[in-house]
Amino acid sequence: MAEVKGRNRRSVQTRRRIIDAAHKLFVAKGYAGTTFQDVADAADVSVPTVYFHYGTKSGLLKQVIDVASAGDDEPVALLDRPWFAELKRANDPAVLIRRWVEASATILDRVAPVLAVVHSARGDAEMEAQWTRNSEERRIAHGTFVQIMAESGTLRPDLTERQATDITVGLLSPDLFLVLTRECGWTTTQWETWTAAQLAHNLLPPAQAPAS
Repeated sequence: MAEVKGRNRRSVQTRRRIIDAAHKLFVAKGYAGTTFQDVADAADVSVPTVYFHYGTKSGLLKQVIDVASAGDDEPVALLDRPWFAELKRANDPAVLIRRWVEASATILDRVAPVLAVVHSARGDAEMEAQWTRNSEERRIAHGTFVQIMAESGTLRPDLTERQATDITVGLLSPDLFLVLTRECGWTTTQWETWTAAQLAHNLLPPAQAPAS
């Protein structure tokens, strides 16, 4: 039993080294420029080991995105994590928005640079599928946030949940995050402050939106 646990622990550590190496390489060299040999060398494993765990380069990139989104490789969905349960208990809608933006910033710091790699390779059919899948997952997550606001009666009455989700998806998109933090030189904290203010202005009734 101890031997099996030891093997499992080593396997987890190997996968994490591969994912860490692949994340850095994809961001630095792009999708086409990163090879399994590069990843194997950086992770100090053999190429067959990378193939064994992930099969294809697109499969490896998908796992890199999943781990970057969640912050770890535990098999727990993003919306089933403790921080989300805590977020749902926020009574003040402005606090709920701020916490959602803060959580999104933490995720975008990790995942937006990798999604930029997917975006740049969208002529590839597998990358197109990856981009579509990730877009759908982001919409589901932001839609869940909007649903919480709607069920608590804090959403602006002239907005449908779909419209509110559209606004949230747009303001918290990885594209806009990268434009402001990379091209414009904003800090993540500046992005959080601006995005929270914009969300509150657009989603809350005027009487509930905090003063700018």
